[in-house]
Amino acid sequence: MRPRWRPGRQYRALNIQPDEYARRRRQLMRMAGEDAVLLIAAAPERVRNADANWPYRQDSDMHYLAGFPEPESVLALLPGRKHGEVVLFCRERDPEHERWHGESIGTERAVDVYGMDDAFPIDDIDDILPGMIEGRGRVYCHFGREPEFDARLLGWMRRLRQLRGGGVVPKEFVALGHLLHDLRLYKSRAELKLMRASAAMAAEAHLAAMQMALPGRYEYEVEAELLRSMRSRGAVAAFPPIVAAGANACVMHYTANRAMLREGDLLLIDAGAELDCYASDISRSFPVGGRYSREQRMLYELVLEAQSAAIDEVRPGRPFDAAHQMAVRVIAEGLCALGLLEGDADEAIVSGAYKRFYPAKTGHWLGLDVHDVGDYRVAGEPRLLEPGMVVTVEPGIYIPPSDTGVAERWRGIGIRIEDDVAVVKDGNEVLTSAVPKDAGEIEALLAAR
Repeated sequence: MRPRWRPGRQYRALNIQPDEYARRRRQLMRMAGEDAVLLIAAAPERVRNADANWPYRQDSDMHYLAGFPEPESVLALLPGRKHGEVVLFCRERDPEHERWHGESIGTERAVDVYGMDDAFPIDDIDDILPGMIEGRGRVYCHFGREPEFDARLLGWMRRLRQLRGGGVVPKEFVALGHLLHDLRLYKSRAELKLMRASAAMAAEAHLAAMQMALPGRYEYEVEAELLRSMRSRGAVAAFPPIVAAGANACVMHYTANRAMLREGDLLLIDAGAELDCYASDISRSFPVGGRYSREQRMLYELVLEAQSAAIDEVRPGRPFDAAHQMAVRVIAEGLCALGLLEGDADEAIVSGAYKRFYPAKTGHWLGLDVHDVGDYRVAGEPRLLEPGMVVTVEPGIYIPPSDTGVAERWRGIGIRIEDDVAVVKDGNEVLTSAVPKDAGEIEALLAAR
């Protein structure tokens, strides 16, 4: 029986607790050393047009270290500081601002609720932070990400030099991602619970979309059902959903979602939910009319075989790219057997001929970002998988309608099957298994609409 999530159901129990955020900060400060300062800025609010902003979403690194949801905030980690190592600069409570925009957290609750050692109004950061930085040897930050923050950081350095007697300015600026993003790669038990919940919500959305994706409807109607399902369960879309009918599925990042669904089409849906900033990512390809054609089913079964073999490679000690190499092998062999590629699989792999129909990679890290942070290679070699890592596995075959080098019956078929897979001690856990992918099961599900 597939999991069902209702508004508010178990959600509060899934939140990351303050002691976990504190543990993350301590671990990061130990890695940086006592002569360092680490600065993490909130994501800025972004204007959509005129005076309308895009929905606010916190910077993933700020969320990972503080769980603090508001813009106009800066987290300063100051290892060894006697008056508290964790300092947050944030908006002060302001009744006039809150009248228009809702209640703010403020400095007092930043300490009492979010576990900061100290908190100051963001308007005072230019006067306070330079003195905290003085005497430290290194500044860890995301220099180059947000021009406004970069300019402010340089301003703090200038102010530090202007201190009476001449302040001691840090000698190094170090990329924060080198340390922080390696920590984010390993998900805790609490994070995995959130990712399972996110996956369950995305699974419900896919199942709801399958039920109403009938001939004569439009891609945007299916998209609306995906979004309705996610929002009704307390989640948002992790990215703009791909709802691609027929030949549109051959466009890797299709997002127009305007075409009509027609009898005989496959519909490729790539959509994920985001819950408390943690993402899921699922793709399924199914027949609008309820049954796969002969050619659609042959290609679908090939992609499913490739995915199954690739998922088997997601286990501790295996290289990250082992899943991709396995998927490429299975797909190349299948395309050669079907006559869509000439020669044998070895030739197709060495020459790259398989990329004509499979130009993508087979997966990516997943977590706070859909394409999550973390190095894929270490010392020039593919990274070995370890428990706590989460990846997607998403092989596909895409035969453009313009490819006259294949028989017409194959053209315009695009298929992707994607699941989220956590590496666990004894193998892997498929977080998104609630959405059927066996061709017979999918046809049975569609027949019951």
